[in-house]
Amino acid sequence: MQKTPGTPRPQPNVTRTLVGKVMINWHQLEPQCALRELRVDASLGLSAPEAARRVSQYGRNELVASRIKNPWLILWEQLTALMILILIVAAAVSALLTDYKDAIAIGAIVALNTILGFSQEYRAEKAMCALTRLAAPIAKVRRSGKMREIPAIDLVRGDIVVLEAGNFVVADCRVLDSKNLQAQESALTGESQPVRKLSGPIEASDVALGDRRNMAYMGTFITAGRGLAVVTETGMRTELGRIAGMLRSVKREQTPLQRRLGHLAKQLAAAVLVIVTLIFVLGLVRGEGLKLMFLTAVSIAVAAVPEGLPAIVTIALTLGSQRMLRRKALIRTLSAVETLGSVTVICSDKTGTLTENRMAVEILQLADRKLEVRHSASGEGNGRYPELQQAGFGLLLAGGALCNDAVLQPARDEPGAPIAVGDPSETALLVVASQFGLMKSDLERILPRVAEVPFSPQRKRMTTVHAIPDHSSLLSHEVRMALQGAGAPYVAFMKGAVESLLEVCGTVWVNEQREELDQVWRSRLLAANDHLASQGMRVLGVAFRRCHSIPPPGEEETVERNLTFIGMIGIMDPPRVEVASAVMTCKTAGIRPAMITGDHPITAQRIAAEIGMAGDGPVLSGTQLDRLSKDELRRLAETATVYARVSPEHKLNIIESLQQNGHIVAMTGDGVNDAPALRKADIGIAMGLTGTDVAKEAADMVLLDDNFATIVAAIEEGRVIYDNIRKFVRYILATNSGEIWVMLVTPLLGMPLALLPLQILWMNLVTDGLPALALGLEPPEPDIMRRPPRPPDESIFARGLGRHVIWVGLLMGLLSAAIGAWYWRAHDPKWQTMVFTTLTLSQMAHVMAIRSERLSLFRIGLLSNKPLLASVILTAMLQLGLVYVPFLQSVFGTIALPVPDLALSVAVAAVIFWTVEWEKRLIRQQAPACQ
Repeated sequence: MQKTPGTPRPQPNVTRTLVGKVMINWHQLEPQCALRELRVDASLGLSAPEAARRVSQYGRNELVASRIKNPWLILWEQLTALMILILIVAAAVSALLTDYKDAIAIGAIVALNTILGFSQEYRAEKAMCALTRLAAPIAKVRRSGKMREIPAIDLVRGDIVVLEAGNFVVADCRVLDSKNLQAQESALTGESQPVRKLSGPIEASDVALGDRRNMAYMGTFITAGRGLAVVTETGMRTELGRIAGMLRSVKREQTPLQRRLGHLAKQLAAAVLVIVTLIFVLGLVRGEGLKLMFLTAVSIAVAAVPEGLPAIVTIALTLGSQRMLRRKALIRTLSAVETLGSVTVICSDKTGTLTENRMAVEILQLADRKLEVRHSASGEGNGRYPELQQAGFGLLLAGGALCNDAVLQPARDEPGAPIAVGDPSETALLVVASQFGLMKSDLERILPRVAEVPFSPQRKRMTTVHAIPDHSSLLSHEVRMALQGAGAPYVAFMKGAVESLLEVCGTVWVNEQREELDQVWRSRLLAANDHLASQGMRVLGVAFRRCHSIPPPGEEETVERNLTFIGMIGIMDPPRVEVASAVMTCKTAGIRPAMITGDHPITAQRIAAEIGMAGDGPVLSGTQLDRLSKDELRRLAETATVYARVSPEHKLNIIESLQQNGHIVAMTGDGVNDAPALRKADIGIAMGLTGTDVAKEAADMVLLDDNFATIVAAIEEGRVIYDNIRKFVRYILATNSGEIWVMLVTPLLGMPLALLPLQILWMNLVTDGLPALALGLEPPEPDIMRRPPRPPDESIFARGLGRHVIWVGLLMGLLSAAIGAWYWRAHDPKWQTMVFTTLTLSQMAHVMAIRSERLSLFRIGLLSNKPLLASVILTAMLQLGLVYVPFLQSVFGTIALPVPDLALSVAVAAVIFWTVEWEKRLIRQQAPACQ
């Protein structure tokens, strides 16, 4: 509740506790009380000695930059990750085996992953540096009775500063005097429109930051007017400083993929150690040479470790980020691509993301009827609006366009699409009038403005006076009827708050005539105003009167008497057209969207209901959040979908509560106030068009079109990428285990080593090569956005992948070992070549069969992934080259296979393909909805 400075009232409780410190509620104090508390005279300001003393007491007016982690430490952490260590060992062993190509390839993979990881983490560490750039370099301050300009860093508590349009606010200040002072605070509070600043105290102690109309905060921007203020907090004690402190304290969590791959690396390291030791011991027991067994064991170790996994992950994420860029999503942190696929909750800002970030007229309300505006491109004319011919609407639109300081300017690139410049609410009036064919330029040419009474916060209205032409065919019949009157050459149009207009109106315009504005009409109009306001709209009334003369200078307000009330206009920031379907897609995909905004709860609730985001949970305001315990917030966070009037702490607490409940959270934001939550979220998403540098630095992804629907498209891409990574793991571990089973089983059958070290390394090269890379190009499966998000703690082996790896690897190994044993017992020298060829072709059959986890290859189409088909054909041809080219035969120890033997290898490989197809059929039968 706002009160005038001179109104006597009880002294409020002026202290509050925040982060263990006692702070003064400056917004509750009268201006003179604030000055006394700060021990300063507004007419003199601080003296130089007193300012110096306060600098030593409170510190300089600067934000303390976050200490950036030592680059060498970041590099060391990248190189000591378990999977990277395994790869380094594999590269060293390959070099010892003189397999320099493999060593170079593995080394390149290590270097690529290290460079990417280092650059991403180092860039994230610099988010605070962008925050410090928000501090204004110069401040206009009163010191020892004189106005002077000083570096903003030298400001102290108690300094008297001047706030002027076009300047940043240099510290947190209590407004002492306001001359139409307005500030854009969206970067700090999320409020989309400029806030008009007043000097009077505010009664409530727990009022939200965006409602403290008598305070100006560091980092915000003065858009209009002029004011005088006293500095209340500087540096890290400001609201911006508190955000900087939170940003420093937030630690980035590991992504789901990083956790899964780390767990996989540990499992593989343990398994490889056991298997290699077992094969080495079995070979020595059978009497094999120590050198041969050492080379074999090392080869098996290299084969068992999927050194291609980091490369495949990196390539898949890179390709995914490129596809996302084409869909207007810029990825700053590569791992965020996969994290998107795990998202269970999207916390989205309202303004500009869910809405169009422009004010638009929704309702034209007359005394006896209303019209819902159908938004269309400017310049379509009024052919689509026969309602314009009804009495009242034309006059309402003309009055709103004439009593208006905004202008329509032609766009440079699109001559047919004018751009509205001015106050957002006034530009909305011009745009809707132009949609009805009423251009302000035409109206002002016919009815030129000759006088005006500017808007003031006290009157809550503005009035313009226009000369009436003798006649004009450009005016509608209704407007001409309203302007008729002997001896009245002027007309005054007024717009403003409905309650304010009704105070100075004596009649109401109904069916082209005036009726007395009695209590019945007054009640009906106020009820209509309340109804529109309850829907989250800003409501402006329009009235007019005919004037006999232009009011003399200084007496302009004499025209604001005995007006005729025309009607009211409901304005709001409309939802984006595509958002409702995107929200529905989220819900179908098992993702819960939630709105977290600095706007008013009524506005937030209206938008949420319109786009289908409103659920059964409560609408929580910042004041309510302050009263909740952590356990209560965790419980309510499971159902709440709308949070309004929230502060940076609230956003951070909401994110933490959702994460503690086991959710993977995506958070969108554009302001400085969003930076801590963006960094804390599993995936931070900044706005590219309206976002601050601080928000972009703290985020993992930037929306180039600020569109919620783009987030949903990015989530789909993230799911595709994770599916393809799982397909690679399924493929590579099953084929590698097939090789290991062959090496384990054949000694038990009394056979020599079934595969030579070089043959093992060859299979490892071709299976980890082109076919594996091509799996990363697999298109999305049809049900990708109809299934729920995977659980955050789900193992990469979940949903049957581990079972598949075991039985396919075992089947592949046993079949290859069996065919080798058959030829070996027949004393056929081609037995080792048969094992080698059968195992390689089986791996190619396997990669074709696992292109989908559920659907048959014949359903998705053989040509739907042409790079994979080409890589399989190429690998098969290379394998045949090893078998039939004499030079390669001597290198790899192979023997040419007759056609029947080759046909037998192909037939055995086909068994792998058909058994995997049978497995997928069983899966479809168990879950028919996925077909």
